[in-house]
Amino acid sequence: MSRTILVTGAGTGFGREIALRLAARQWTVIAGVEIPSQIFQLEHEAEQRGVALQVEKLDVTSAADRARFSMLDVDVILNNAGIGEGGSMVDIPEEHLRRQFEVNVIGPVLLTQGIAKRMATRRAGKIVFMSSCAGLTSDPFTGAYSASKHAIEAIAEALGKELQEFGVAVATVNPGPFLTGFNDRIFDSWKSWGKSQSDNLFDYEHIAYPYKQFDIKPVVDTTIGVIEGTIDTYRNVEPKQNIEMQRKEMDAAWTRKSSENLGKRFPLVETTYEMRPGTPVDK
Repeated sequence: MSRTILVTGAGTGFGREIALRLAARQWTVIAGVEIPSQIFQLEHEAEQRGVALQVEKLDVTSAADRARFSMLDVDVILNNAGIGEGGSMVDIPEEHLRRQFEVNVIGPVLLTQGIAKRMATRRAGKIVFMSSCAGLTSDPFTGAYSASKHAIEAIAEALGKELQEFGVAVATVNPGPFLTGFNDRIFDSWKSWGKSQSDNLFDYEHIAYPYKQFDIKPVVDTTIGVIEGTIDTYRNVEPKQNIEMQRKEMDAAWTRKSSENLGKRFPLVETTYEMRPGTPVDK
């Protein structure tokens, strides 16, 4: 049986590996990449692996690009495209804050609208959002990225309830700290702000992503399971050993006092000054 999927953000990271793996599993994969040069790179890797991919330029913030894809009849769309803007909420420039939401929220929703309506007409389909553990909680210096993923969580929750009667499923995948380079790039985004470090409240030259990071295989495996239906849970957190920690952190917000520990540095802020970029989980 022919199965077709559109994967956005397939030029790097999770999206790239998921697209290649699905192609090897006999899916018809339309791999959307933001940068034209990524087309050749991904096609070359597909050739090296002996799989077939349809690689296309797809910038989710481009109305013209979205229009070309919104009329597709696909069985699944994986909304994986995204960027991360790091820095304190008091320092991030306006245009960077707006772009965070244009790429992670507005673009994917507008792209999904047309595809979702076609799925509803067929009364079949699946929409998967690559969310994040940052969509469930929020850490220092990732507030803007986290806010965009919180928005995706709300959108996915509403969309799943709205499309249920039409036979269209919605699910999220929520990766935590995985070593794709994405998390470390978040903490380098201040370099493109175009303003003096002296204008910032924090010294971004000396901070880094505050978690040790895992190999990406569990996220790829889980996402493929969600896409193919062998995993049927709505929310899918990886790594699984972090699920309980995630729940405790979410529950703690109900009892935490806004005045507690004022005047003291938050422990995870301290960790950002101690951690080195790209630190893997101890094996």
